[in-house]
Amino acid sequence: MAHVAKWKFSEVEQLTTLLTSNKIIGIAEIGGIPGPQLQKMRENVRNKASIRCAKNSLIIRALDEANKKVNGINGLKDEIKGQAAIITTEMNPFKLFKEIKSTRTMAPAKGGETATYDIEVKKGDTPFKPGPIVGELQKAGIPAAIQEGKVVIKNDKVIVPAGKKIPLDVAQTLTRLEIFPIEIGMNLHAVFEGGTIYKPNVLDIDMGKFIMQLQQASSNAFNLALETAWPTKATITNLLLKAYSNAYTLALEKEIYTKDTIKQLLSKTYASMLLLASHAKNALDEDLKKKLT
Repeated sequence: MAHVAKWKFSEVEQLTTLLTSNKIIGIAEIGGIPGPQLQKMRENVRNKASIRCAKNSLIIRALDEANKKVNGINGLKDEIKGQAAIITTEMNPFKLFKEIKSTRTMAPAKGGETATYDIEVKKGDTPFKPGPIVGELQKAGIPAAIQEGKVVIKNDKVIVPAGKKIPLDVAQTLTRLEIFPIEIGMNLHAVFEGGTIYKPNVLDIDMGKFIMQLQQASSNAFNLALETAWPTKATITNLLLKAYSNAYTLALEKEIYTKDTIKQLLSKTYASMLLLASHAKNALDEDLKKKLT
């Protein structure tokens, strides 16, 4: 049997305790993040979450051990990719995903990376003075020229399409133009809570759109409740006002005299009387004639 270092047993034990003593567990990929940036990201979430780095093999072993107490947590093994880390928190999975996503930043390209989107330069002035820089920009595929004593980019142009490698000279030129096309940060691959594993396709919510949908659903439910006369705390006032309005209109149509309708009905009767009187002016007394003039 191969010898296993004691520190590995200790590490697995610590990780297992971490996994079983927290309700929300995330698995993130941290590979490729420079040390200073990773440290800053950890500081940004320090009061909300804890990030524990370890060898993938040890995390997998700890998940198997933790599964003896927390059923289903070892499903996170399938989400361990690249250089993994364990994230523990009290935040719900959706808040955690949003928090981790917010720590991502844009960095300069070094050359050789694959563009995740079309890298485009925009038409307009540059900060450069006329000189050899124009040739360097053109060599990198950027439509540069000198106009009115300034180095300008003549038109918008995609210089590296999505999915293509970023050449070294293009990367250097982009950096000089202060275009940082590489997004760096933790990739949260999955979050475990209460026996359920949530993945990015579920967690990545457009909160603005989601809130609008909730508002629309609330409005639709409210209108339906009014249409079906469903009494609730939210609808009772509107339903009573609607019922009163309908009762009042019906009372006027059927000429039912109440303290609320008497004034309107008398006015209606008086107006009808005047209309009738206008067709028989010769039979009217002087007082009524005055009212018609």
